[in-house]
Amino acid sequence: MSNPVPKPFNLLAGHAALDLVNTMDSRFSANGPEELLPAYGDLLRLAAQSHLLTAEQARKLARTVREKDGQRVLSSVVELREALATVLYAWMDGSKPSAMQVETLERHFQAMALRRRLRPGDSRLVWSWSGLEQEAEIPLWKLAEAASDLLLSSEAERVRECGDPTCRWLFLDISKNHTRRWCNMKTCGNRMKARRHQARLQQSEAS
Repeated sequence: MSNPVPKPFNLLAGHAALDLVNTMDSRFSANGPEELLPAYGDLLRLAAQSHLLTAEQARKLARTVREKDGQRVLSSVVELREALATVLYAWMDGSKPSAMQVETLERHFQAMALRRRLRPGDSRLVWSWSGLEQEAEIPLWKLAEAASDLLLSSEAERVRECGDPTCRWLFLDISKNHTRRWCNMKTCGNRMKARRHQARLQQSEAS
């Protein structure tokens, strides 16, 4: 019997770093969170779907990376993700991120920066990962690069969280008036509308 094909990730955030944070699903649910990156292969799927790796690069890594190396890289990605999540949700809550989590991000950003090389492009200089495509850590480094690019740019000011308190997925609000409220209107938006409607009905019946 063939293995079932995994479902694609719901990449709704508009930025790879935020999609990474959202791989800890139901983070604030009373029933507990759900890990969407249980294995290195899932990390490769995320990187390919986010266009950080090509499909062929992901397939080669899946064939060549040893299990213990994949697990080591996955653990580092989870560490990066949780530090990133802590910093971003602190900002969402109007508080200051902890120095420990900022130091964790700094360590990952510095490790990433040591690996890439500056190369001449057609009309400008570009950062390149040439020669490192088959390193087990390449999805980690590319996700760290995405996180660094986000946090150190003005785009960080556009990060929002889903208005459903049981969801709180992060996304980049690029709407015209910066009024986006939901990670997905068809799911969280409609669910919250239904909850408000039910609450109004109950209030009306009680009165």
